[in-house]
Amino acid sequence: MSDAVTRQLLSIQSMLSSGHRNLRIERHTLLLWGLAGGGLLVVSDWVFTPQQIPSHEMRAFAWLALLTAVLGTVGLVDLHLTRRAKRQRDETWSFVHRQVLKVWWLLMAMGTLLTFATFFFGGGYMVCAAWMILLGIGLYVHGLFSEELLEWIGATAILVGAGALAARLPYEATRWIAASVSGLGLPLLAGMLDHGRSRPFWHRLAQTMGWIAVVLGVPLAVSSTDWAGPGDALPRLTLDAYRAHPITSGPVRVLVPAGTVVPVTLAVTGDLLDAKGLFQLPLITKHAVEVLVQDGEPTESVRIGDGPWANARGRIAITIPGISVTLDPARGPAVDTSLNIARLPAGDR
Repeated sequence: MSDAVTRQLLSIQSMLSSGHRNLRIERHTLLLWGLAGGGLLVVSDWVFTPQQIPSHEMRAFAWLALLTAVLGTVGLVDLHLTRRAKRQRDETWSFVHRQVLKVWWLLMAMGTLLTFATFFFGGGYMVCAAWMILLGIGLYVHGLFSEELLEWIGATAILVGAGALAARLPYEATRWIAASVSGLGLPLLAGMLDHGRSRPFWHRLAQTMGWIAVVLGVPLAVSSTDWAGPGDALPRLTLDAYRAHPITSGPVRVLVPAGTVVPVTLAVTGDLLDAKGLFQLPLITKHAVEVLVQDGEPTESVRIGDGPWANARGRIAITIPGISVTLDPARGPAVDTSLNIARLPAGDR
């Protein structure tokens, strides 16, 4: 076969491929959504806190309003810039492109409603992982009609989100990974786009591995810095010594020995049953716990026994293995349940 015929066949194949993958995702789209999503995840622990908004229901509606406002504003800006870019290239909106945009908006609406629902039905530790999975689904669907690289990165984002749930990572670790996938991963993907060129398998694999190294390397570095803790140079007091002579300025380590009674105050309300006020559970520590106290207030830096320091937020899991209702003739109706309070596996690092 002559070179001319070969070139013609390759040209025809390229045109067919371009016809099948006739969409393109704009670089500004990835930058806008990536920075907006990553920014929301980074500041999520500092806005609408219980101290700022004590009402649980009001915090839920505040988050619903914030997500709707941010995502809606970014969507309108992205739509305006995309229309301008298409006018400059003299392109039209294809039917497939419009349908893919509807899928994107459906996924974002699902994520927003899921975030709102967790305030009432629990499962908030899954929110960040769920957003990563929804982002991956959107990229993968877009990549089916656009650039092949979007399929690879979309599938990878789905696996990262599912892996965070399967590994039962602490909420803080999952939040930083999700912020990195969005805030770093999407802008990085914008720079990796190659206008739909066909690449060999090993080339795509190398691109994906590099993307993973960046989006996972940064949160792991942040987490390792957090685990370093305050160090052994700070003074350490036992709980009894600290109670006798509290230190209200500067940092100090306070050792809570094993066997210490920790009263946990609970408030139970509902449509059917009510606890008629607060009640306490006298829980007992099974291990020695060291807490970093700053200016008389305990911080979130703790360590179990002689283990490494860690951020306590999101590392405690409370599960209800079973619950049953009985009707005893002597004592009447009764609800029997059990609680399991445990550290998540990543907290043992």
